[in-house]
Order: sequence, then C-alpha cells, then structure tokens
Amino acid sequence: MDGLNSLFLLCGLLLFLSVISTTLSARLGMPLLLMFLVVGILAGEEGIGGIHFDNFFTATAIGQLALAVILLDGGLRTRLDSFRIALKPAALLASWGVIATVALLGLFATWYMDWDWRFGILMAAIVGSTDAGAVFSLLRNSGVRLNERVQATLEIESGANDPMAIFLVTALISLTLTPEESGILSFLWMLLLQLGFGLAAGFVGGKILSRLTRRLNLAEGLYALMIVSGGLLIFGFTNLAGGSGFLAVYLAGIIVGNRHSHATEHVLRVMDGLAWLAQASMFVVLGLLVTPHRLLESGPDALAIAAFLMLVARPLAVVSSIWKFHYSRRETAYISWVGLRGAVPITLAMMPLVMGVPNARLLFDVAFAVVILSLLIQGTTIPVVARWLKVTVPPKPEPADSREIWLSESESVPLLAYEVLADSDAEGMHPDEVAQDLDLLSTRCFALIRNGKREELGLDTRLQAGDIAWYIVPPEQVETIAKRFTETGSSVRMNFNFFGEFVVNPSSMAGDLADAYGLELNEEERNLTLRGLFHKRLEGNLPVEGDRIHIGGFILTVKETESDGSMKWLGLKCPS
Repeated sequence: MDGLNSLFLLCGLLLFLSVISTTLSARLGMPLLLMFLVVGILAGEEGIGGIHFDNFFTATAIGQLALAVILLDGGLRTRLDSFRIALKPAALLASWGVIATVALLGLFATWYMDWDWRFGILMAAIVGSTDAGAVFSLLRNSGVRLNERVQATLEIESGANDPMAIFLVTALISLTLTPEESGILSFLWMLLLQLGFGLAAGFVGGKILSRLTRRLNLAEGLYALMIVSGGLLIFGFTNLAGGSGFLAVYLAGIIVGNRHSHATEHVLRVMDGLAWLAQASMFVVLGLLVTPHRLLESGPDALAIAAFLMLVARPLAVVSSIWKFHYSRRETAYISWVGLRGAVPITLAMMPLVMGVPNARLLFDVAFAVVILSLLIQGTTIPVVARWLKVTVPPKPEPADSREIWLSESESVPLLAYEVLADSDAEGMHPDEVAQDLDLLSTRCFALIRNGKREELGLDTRLQAGDIAWYIVPPEQVETIAKRFTETGSSVRMNFNFFGEFVVNPSSMAGDLADAYGLELNEEERNLTLRGLFHKRLEGNLPVEGDRIHIGGFILTVKETESDGSMKWLGLKCPS
C-alpha cells in the first residue's frame, strides 16, 4: 500500500506542479503544453526528480487515451458552420497536404541524415501531421480572434489529418520490417478501411450518443461521463475493426456538439477540465520518457529538420493543397506557419519502438526535439504572426458568461452576464435602461454582482465599471446588448480603423456607390449588388467577417454575417 500511495502522491504532485506552472507560462508567453513537458523532463531521471521511466507501451496507451479525449473535446466545440466554410481545403490539407509534407521532408531527411530512404520517410511521416491538441489549445488561448476561414481550416485539418499520418507510419513500418509482404494494394486497402470505417463508426456512434443525451434524464455530472465513455467506446471499437479511431471520435464529437440539448452546457464545462487533464497527463508522461542529454545530442539534426519542415515542406504542401480555393497570400502564409506539432508525433514515434524497428530510439529523440522546437518557435509566435499578416479581426462583443435553464427537452432560457467596462455606454446607466434604450422593453436585469456580492436593484442603482449584470436576452439581441457593455473609445477606434467609417448595405448597387464617390468600375461590376461584387471578387469563397475588396482607393470589408453565412453589413473605409 505504501508503494501505491507513493504513486498517487507522485502523480498528484506532477499534475499539480503542471497546472501551477501555467501561470508562469502565461507571464513568459510560452505555450502551456510546453510547460507540461518541462515538468515531466525535470521530474525524469536526469532532472531534479530522478524518476526512471522508460515504459513506452504504457506511455503509448496513455497518449492514445489522452488524444481520444482531446479530439472528442475538439469535436464538441467545432461548429458545423466551420465545415461550410472550409471543408474542402481542410480535407485536402489533411490528405494530400500530409503526403506532400512527408515526401518533401522524407527526401530532405534521407539526404541530410544519410539514412536509408525508408527510414527517412518514416521519420517524416512521424512529424508530418499537425497536432489537434496543440492547435485547439494554442489557437483558442492565443488572445487574438482569427479570420473565421483561417481558423476553421486549421482546426478541421488538425482534427482530420491523423488517419493519414497513422496510415503512413504503419505502412512504412511494415515496409521496413517485412518488405516482402508489403504491397501497394494492401496499403490502399488499409487506407480505405481506416477512412471509411472511421467515418461510418463516428457518424453512427455520434448519432446514438446525441440521441441518448436528449432522451436520458441523468444527473448533471453524468452526461459528460456518458459522452466520454461513449467516445472511448467508439474509439476502441473503431481501432479494433481496423478503422481510424481518432477520426471516429472527432466526428462523433462534432455530431454531439451540434445537437443542442439540455445536456450540452454541462458536457462542455466538464469536458474542458477533462481535456486539460488529458493534455497535462500526456505531456508530463512524455516528458518523463526524455533524457535531456539525448535531446541535446539530437538538437542540431532536429533543428535542421524542423527548419526545413516549417520553412519549406509545410508551405509547399499548403500552397499545393489550397491554391485553387483562392486564399489570400496572407491567409496561406499563416496556415503554413501554424503547422503545430505536439503529442501526436511523439505518440507515433513510439510505434517503431514498440514494434521493434531497428534504431527506432533515434526517431523518437529527433521527433521529440522537433516537437519542442515547433512549440517554442511556432507556438509562441501565433498571435504575433497573426497580427503581422493581418489575418485577425477585432474582438467580437460577447457576454462575459452564460447559463441556460431548460424548461423542456427542446426549450431553454439563456441567462447572460455582461461586464461593465470603463468608458462604455452602460456605465452610469440604470441596469434596465440598457435594454429599454434598444426597445427591448421585456428585457430586465435580474441580478447585479458588484465586488463579488449581489447588489439589490433600486430606482437609483447605476452601473459601475467592473459590475456584472445578468439578463435574459433574445438570441438575436445578444451581441447588440454586449456592445453597450464592452464598446469603449479604444474599441470603437479599433473598429473604425479596421472596418471603416461607414456601414453599407450589401444589397446596394455597386454602380450607385461608384457614382457617389467617383469610382471606376466596368459595366459588368456596376450592374452587380455589393454582395454580388464580393462573390465575384472572392471567386467562389464564402465571405467571412474581415474579407475585403478594393474599389479604387476605397476598401469594402465584411462587417457582419447572418447565421446562414450571408453578408449582413459591410464597412466602407475611405482613403485618408
């Protein structure tokens, strides 16, 4: 029992230190995932902890389990609108993009390291795919709001490219160990089985789980447990059947997350914690596997491979995958840069070790070093590069918090909290006046939190900076009221600088705008609405907030879109 309790103490201590270290990570501007790795390395046999851990089978099991939970959580938070915007380019990136990256990097690794070509391409296949956990975590905690097309492309690609990477690694291991039994037809069958059965199992399993969440009446905390256990069931079953469990669990999460029900809110809140637990556990365990001296020995080679991957292989693969979808150069450059590597390459690097590939430890050490370099270089620069390439849009006015009260299986009342910012319109107003000024006579403030305590509402109550006001708001007015609380002088200037000084209806005729400002347009474009002009100039891309076209020195920017993706308002920026 003492040994068991010591194990519990050790696991708790490592996770506790990992979580506490995230505060240091935020101050240093380092990715949180890197801090978890650092804690594991420091606790390892050459660190201050002195823990000897080299069980790659156990580490693989923990990594696979954690990745399943992370992908399930990512799927739950992926909106179907994202697929409408970026499904085709993301699918090409997740298939051809991985193949192109592996081919280019494999040739370079074979030449640079003087390896057998099968070993070089196996090395490339291990680090060739972007990591869903790293992308989901770093993009959503970067502090910047990305252009929706770019964000959707990166998230869908990272969630869907694991099957191709696993297929390539498995095929190359077979080619290395049993070349006489490996053939093109067997590889193609393996790929079709991975993708086909993964999609089918994810779709059917997701439908079953979504129905159960709507039909079963469980205690609030049990819904998340049901979703996680169901996701792991789908993951394990699909893998045993020869399909891609990663693809299946991600698709199942998407289906469940987009079927709004009384369980959704509770599931998302609990899943957030479970996903962080999975990431922390996985990266700490992976850190324990590493010995710093081997990492340093692999450092120069890993730096060369990582540099070629980031600056040559990934950009060329991205360009060759999405060129026909008319992404701007800035968008293409950013998608190329955010080719984040994380736990997936390290987990894949353990497969050759477990399966007995000669000299496989070298693959693991190089892959681990490449991941650390990717997190250090790419992970820390996500917000900086986004602003530099101008693929960000101004922050959207949003509630500070939200809750739902479910009246039946399909009807709910949303409760929204708004924080009063200094210099906003709401400051100094009575809580009810905020809505009444917008002709929302039925909307009333039902709770006001000041300095952490509930404040009684009276006729002379006035909102102060830092107050949290709770309302029941119609869905179509959520953002309108948020503007009253969050728009300040600086945010208004930011919006003017980005969208322009005037708001224009996209149904207006392009010719009328040209006549009003003396702009030159050809006859074909003059007869189009501004909406039609955007579609023509964007060459088939669905417009998203932040998309721009130029008419002379004037700039038209998509300012707001409807729920179906159509343009609601445009911003007009005049030349200075």
